[in-house]
Amino acid sequence: MPRNRARGLPAVPGRRYGVNVMARKRAKHLIIFDTTLRDGEQSPGASLNIEEKLLIARQLASLKVDVIEAGFPVASPGDFEAVRRVAMSVRGPVVAGLARALPLDIESAAKALEKARKTPRIHVFLATSEIHRKYKLRKACAEILKLAAAGVRLARKYTPDVEFSPEDASRTEPEFLAEVVEAVIAAGAATVNIPDTVGYALPGPFGRLIAMLMSEVPNIGDAVISVHCHNDLGLGVANSLAAVEAGARQVECTINGLGERAGNASLEEIVMTLKTRRDHYGVTTGIETKQIYPTSHMVSTLTGIQVQRNKAVVGANAFAHEAGVHQDGVLKARKTYEIMSPASIGLKTSTLVLGKHSGRHALKARIAKLGYVLDDAQLDRVFEEFKRVADKKKEIFDADLVAIVEEEAGDVRHHYELVDFHVSSGTSTFPTATVTLKTAAGEKLRDAACAAGPIEAIFRTVDRITGLGGKRRGGIRLVDYSLRAITGGKDAVGEVSLQIEHKGRRYRGHGVSTDVLESSIKAYVNAVNKLHTQLEAESVSGRARRRRKPSL
Repeated sequence: MPRNRARGLPAVPGRRYGVNVMARKRAKHLIIFDTTLRDGEQSPGASLNIEEKLLIARQLASLKVDVIEAGFPVASPGDFEAVRRVAMSVRGPVVAGLARALPLDIESAAKALEKARKTPRIHVFLATSEIHRKYKLRKACAEILKLAAAGVRLARKYTPDVEFSPEDASRTEPEFLAEVVEAVIAAGAATVNIPDTVGYALPGPFGRLIAMLMSEVPNIGDAVISVHCHNDLGLGVANSLAAVEAGARQVECTINGLGERAGNASLEEIVMTLKTRRDHYGVTTGIETKQIYPTSHMVSTLTGIQVQRNKAVVGANAFAHEAGVHQDGVLKARKTYEIMSPASIGLKTSTLVLGKHSGRHALKARIAKLGYVLDDAQLDRVFEEFKRVADKKKEIFDADLVAIVEEEAGDVRHHYELVDFHVSSGTSTFPTATVTLKTAAGEKLRDAACAAGPIEAIFRTVDRITGLGGKRRGGIRLVDYSLRAITGGKDAVGEVSLQIEHKGRRYRGHGVSTDVLESSIKAYVNAVNKLHTQLEAESVSGRARRRRKPSL
């Protein structure tokens, strides 16, 4: 008979010391733990400001995820503030903060979460694999066990909802991993997460690892077993689903599969697989699936990371049919070539939704239907931009409106605002741009500049107006620029996403318009506003430190 590797006791198939493992496997609800704002933001170039994180967090609440991991509070003042504001603002999901198994980290997370609307979660982690023990931590197994349990006990002083993750669990010796899981549950962990930190696992062995823990850890019935799978080999979703089959009842995932390196398991793929193949998995989630597409689009827009066209569930081609045989089949019966409907993920099939004669109330209602909650000031800005675009277009589509909302509501602080611009360019003319910006104080500033191309001329003019582009101020370097058409037709709305660098720091901006040049200048001004906000905050902080400095 096989023996319990954690205790050296015989393992009983199906039952273990009074806990019915098979009954736990039959639990119907799967907890969806979204880590877009923490692990997802670690995607290169995906940095978000606090207002953008709040927009995404509110949308995740509309999506009805169970847990939002809002950030890593000890990592930076910005992360701390983001976690604090998400915890204070968001209704519905549990808000979690990440912490290493260190007192400073745990206390910082507790402080950031202390005004949460709902009992918060502190997510403690410590590496356990031999590779990490030897090269990163330089600690023996006994010390790892002691530190892990101590970290959980400290976190329990602040909240009863404590999660523990043995980092690099998939490369940890199974016997030692079982000891760690038992120890942290005994210390009070309500959830134990088994991460495939570097995307090394394969579905079969990973499923068996979860099954081993379910059957051989004596106190496993006192905690929810979770998984957090990375996508380095393209197996993040497959490994997560294998774990669900083995009894895991929480999955950690991100919108659009964002995350370190090749990303994380994709929330939309996991949720729609479980919904579409409930006959196989037998578990459900509380996700409002009609909010999947709006959430995907929002995250893509705010991070500047576009969703590949052929991505499952939310890609542009996911419900597109080009082959004649497929088109004929879908026209006769959609289920011939579609295993889920576009409407099930919130993909709108309507065309005209609003026009230039629509009023504020109709606009507000439509925005709410699309999943956005705006305050009065944000609605005013959106309504003003909506009217301006509606005057240029005969029809306003949902995608147009989403782009306008995400541009105007994403960042409430506008140090500079575009008033007007003029560009002279041609095959026999040196491109010249004239730009007028309005400051927050209402002052209008105008300047002009020449460059090799019209867009470069526009950016150079903005640098001259703001004074941020000169060498004495550190200079601004454009490091990324992308343009895409959001809607079809000759009057399509174009979206520009770009990234600038100033003194080693990067700031992302986006802008939308039916005019490509206007999209470009609005995106650039958006990024410059973020840079200006950062410089202003540092200036205020510096003055405060100087005032506190004692005189000698």
